[in-house]
Amino acid sequence: MGKAIAIFNQKGGVGKTTTNINLSACLAVQGKKVLVIDIDPQGNTTSGIGIKKRKLTDTLYDVLVNKDYDVHKAILQTKTANLDIIPASVDLAGAEIELVNIEGRERRLKKAIEQVRGEYNYIFIDCPPSLGLLTINSLTAVDSVLIPIQCEFYALEGVSQLMSTVELVKKNMNPDLQIEGVILSMFDGRTNLAIQVVQEVKKYFGKYVFSTVIPRNVRLAEAPSYGMPIVKYDPSSAGAKAYNKFALEFLDREKRRKKKNG
Repeated sequence: MGKAIAIFNQKGGVGKTTTNINLSACLAVQGKKVLVIDIDPQGNTTSGIGIKKRKLTDTLYDVLVNKDYDVHKAILQTKTANLDIIPASVDLAGAEIELVNIEGRERRLKKAIEQVRGEYNYIFIDCPPSLGLLTINSLTAVDSVLIPIQCEFYALEGVSQLMSTVELVKKNMNPDLQIEGVILSMFDGRTNLAIQVVQEVKKYFGKYVFSTVIPRNVRLAEAPSYGMPIVKYDPSSAGAKAYNKFALEFLDREKRRKKKNG
């Protein structure tokens, strides 16, 4: 069965979408079958991966709102081999309101994912920067949470709130929810501040922090406007090398975890 992971931080601009697109693409290049789910009404993962939002007929909105919907109808192939997506549209913003009166509303995404889990090695969900019903659906549906944290002044602000949200979901809706890890993004080695932030995050999260750090990189920032992951847009860039390294470290952790659990 595929492993489902939510990429979550209620702060905006920390690299959630960048990590979602590029980690997924790097794992797909490594031969893993990957599904990306865009549950952010802004739909940045959808456009950043090369899907034209105007032409969409079936999106995650249909998956969440329509009972007994066949998830396969909403899955699109991307231009990267092994990488599929369930896209988002602005309609998702209305889904939160429409779901309010529906029984089992927190588990709609979980039910949908169960239909396709066996077809993928990994399922990544790009969460919106908020703690609403869409995020709760994501955290209820997944095995673990990957937390991107930017190497900037307010990095750890809101982290305790983030952790208590994870604990709350674990206690009430998803007892098996784990922390997958913490990935540090937007690192600028020329500043003392960035280095201090790395130390602070490592002090707070310990073993959960991946040793790979994603640098600030112009090519990485440009890639979404071309609808391409960085490994396709500029494979020799510092951003592409960092995400490739991160993907390998991610897979290595998975291997060691499976070995440990027998």
